[in-house]
Amino acid sequence: MTEGYPDQWEADVVLSDGGTAHLRPIRSEDADLLRVFYARLSPESIYYRFFSPRPYLTDREVEHFTGVDHDRRVALIATIGEEMVAVVRYDMLSDRPETAEVAFLVEDAHQGRGLGAVLLEHIAAAARERGVLRFVASVLPDNRRMTRVFREAGYQAEQRFEEGVIELVLDLEPTETSVEVMAAREHRAESRSIQRLLFPESVAVVGASRAEHSVGQTVLRNLLSGDFSGPVYPVHPTATAVAGVRAYASVLDIPDDVDLAVVAVRADAVREVVEQCAGKGVRGLVVVSSGFGETGPEGRADQEELVRLARAYGMRVVGPNCLGIANTDPDVRLNATLAPTMPGRGPVGFFSQSGALGIAILQRTAERGLGLSTFVSAGNRADVSGNDLMQYWEEDPATKAVLLYLESLGNPRKFARLARRLGRRKPIVAVKSGRSTQGVPIGHAARALTLPDHAVSALFQQAGLIRVEDLAELFDVAQLLAYQPLPSGDRIAIIDNSDSLGLLAQDAAVALGLEVRPRVDLGPRADADDYEAALAGALADDSVDAIVALFTPPTIGGYDLRVPQEILRLAAGGSKPIVATYLGSEGMPADLRITGPDGTAAEGSVPSYAAPEDAVRALSYVIRYAQWRRTPPGRLPELEGTDRRRARALVEDWLGSGGPVEGTPEQAAELLGCYGIAISGDAATGGVPTRVVTMEDPSFGAVVSFGLADETAALLDDRAYRLGPLTDVEAAELVRAIRTAPLLLGHRGAQPVDVAALEELLLRVSRLGYDLPEVARLELNPVMADVSGVAVRDVALRLERPLGPRTELGPRRLRQF
Repeated sequence: MTEGYPDQWEADVVLSDGGTAHLRPIRSEDADLLRVFYARLSPESIYYRFFSPRPYLTDREVEHFTGVDHDRRVALIATIGEEMVAVVRYDMLSDRPETAEVAFLVEDAHQGRGLGAVLLEHIAAAARERGVLRFVASVLPDNRRMTRVFREAGYQAEQRFEEGVIELVLDLEPTETSVEVMAAREHRAESRSIQRLLFPESVAVVGASRAEHSVGQTVLRNLLSGDFSGPVYPVHPTATAVAGVRAYASVLDIPDDVDLAVVAVRADAVREVVEQCAGKGVRGLVVVSSGFGETGPEGRADQEELVRLARAYGMRVVGPNCLGIANTDPDVRLNATLAPTMPGRGPVGFFSQSGALGIAILQRTAERGLGLSTFVSAGNRADVSGNDLMQYWEEDPATKAVLLYLESLGNPRKFARLARRLGRRKPIVAVKSGRSTQGVPIGHAARALTLPDHAVSALFQQAGLIRVEDLAELFDVAQLLAYQPLPSGDRIAIIDNSDSLGLLAQDAAVALGLEVRPRVDLGPRADADDYEAALAGALADDSVDAIVALFTPPTIGGYDLRVPQEILRLAAGGSKPIVATYLGSEGMPADLRITGPDGTAAEGSVPSYAAPEDAVRALSYVIRYAQWRRTPPGRLPELEGTDRRRARALVEDWLGSGGPVEGTPEQAAELLGCYGIAISGDAATGGVPTRVVTMEDPSFGAVVSFGLADETAALLDDRAYRLGPLTDVEAAELVRAIRTAPLLLGHRGAQPVDVAALEELLLRVSRLGYDLPEVARLELNPVMADVSGVAVRDVALRLERPLGPRTELGPRRLRQF
């Protein structure tokens, strides 16, 4: 290894076509790799790079290109398998301070895969780390592809044309546009990588045993019985056929292309299988084999090596120790899982981390009549995660709602960002286990969360995610979101034929903060005409946003069998959601179902709940989500009087090469002054004492909390949390999110404090925490708030280098181990 080798620059990345590559700094021992790479280049690519024909590199040139100092001369290469496929480098200019010349070279066979764009992101991040502020690139006018890479990067750029060459000058300071460009490219690439897994044209089952009920044979039979649209290839070392299908001794012996491989061999044999899949050009792996991270440190090391090897050859990995993946699209019909029951086609995407629980989840989904678009069980989630699936489902027209069963969060910061974006278009419902411990199951490539669970819930709520208590509530909410429209408000009408059921529904609604319109009790002898009139009236009533229809058979005598027909008919033509408790049925009963082409429920079907309280609870979750979705996301306002460059310089100076550092009051005041916040050390004489904290959470990044600064608030843990930086809307919500907020807003006739001043303080503090991840904790306590404004009386500051890079501010990369 080269001395001073910056291993933090190594990264696995997803390319625009969904494949993967490995990026790393070049090393002196890469000389032969560079020669072979150069020999595969076309004369045109060489001419575009060097502006002249250069059929081969001399030994001196090879030594120059591979002998870098990782400071003034830096080069990164992209590798796929054993081959180098691209290189980018910069060289500092002696006559232009803080400026470097940058140049790319991408192998012809890999051009058009987004390598240039991702290399620019990573070389720019490395340059900023070394104090480079600008790149200069010289490009021939005919080299439109490379010109486009620079122009579309989102950086501020200048262009000159001299002597037949275009000179581009890029300011490397990240801009709002450059961050958006990176996020958009990440989204497209990760979405494409999941699409490649879910839409294979052929599948190999490696480890397709002839033993009945074995893992490999189970997956094979499920693929065949599910009528997968493409060829299925069993792989067995000795058998000529498995389950009546011709078998092959290895993946390499299969005569045709293989898109997806399901791996069901012993853990110690997986590496060899992955190498064979790499040689075959397989695009993705589903590893159902156990014996990896869940077994301890040795298994975790094997798991990490599995993912490294797969990514190096361009493959994503689902698992290991997973249940598998499924796609109900009629053009695919993929059931590459161990589950004997697969729900029908429907508008719900489901991600489950648990393999063992996945079988039960799929069975309960089918029992409820809830249809799925796609299903992924990630197991140990060593590579493909819920974040990847959210990227895919955002653009998937077949998915209307997303369900998540989570046991851990590998990148909570990214999860919250993606959920916030996806939630504006499609609802996300999640169950997260481990509320009491915040721990991580053995084998998961994730760290435990440090925030209290109610803070995690608050951050999820900020992102628009519907967090429910258990799997029963998950299905309750899902069946409403899948088939009924969103409500436009919280005013509900209750229509019943049982006073007892109606009162239970009303009590539940009031307890959940919903507004109940005058209840309509039709009595035990109500027939279809009565329900038709009551429902039509509620649908036409502008003061009603949602309807709860309760129907139970009378104690004596029969009932009108046309009742469900009227409920269904009016629901199908209405714009307001209708939920039911119909004869105690749970799910999507046939009487309340609009049947799709394959017999599954279709849009307009009415979900039924076993108890009226369950129906109202599900409706309340959806009402809160719809309110969040209607609320404008707000904006990040320009904050006058801020000096971010000076703040950055102060933090770097105080930390030096060490840390952590407990800041002095003078240092804290100076840092706050960079963000337009003054400290008033006078003794508090009046107003309401509050407490504002920004902290760098190792999982979520910059987190802001707010509450009153008194013993009662501390005893009750009355603190509200949000992710930074706050928008103006989120700052207003944060002030009002604590239970004691009325004391700030004019409780019992008292004069309200200057809430706008509190909100501006929160905006400034949240921006400081977001800009400076080295600010481990900054506590303003107390902040006195009264009618005239706010005054910061005391402050405590602690600085510390963060554990890892702030990924949303740096180049896109796959999660590291």
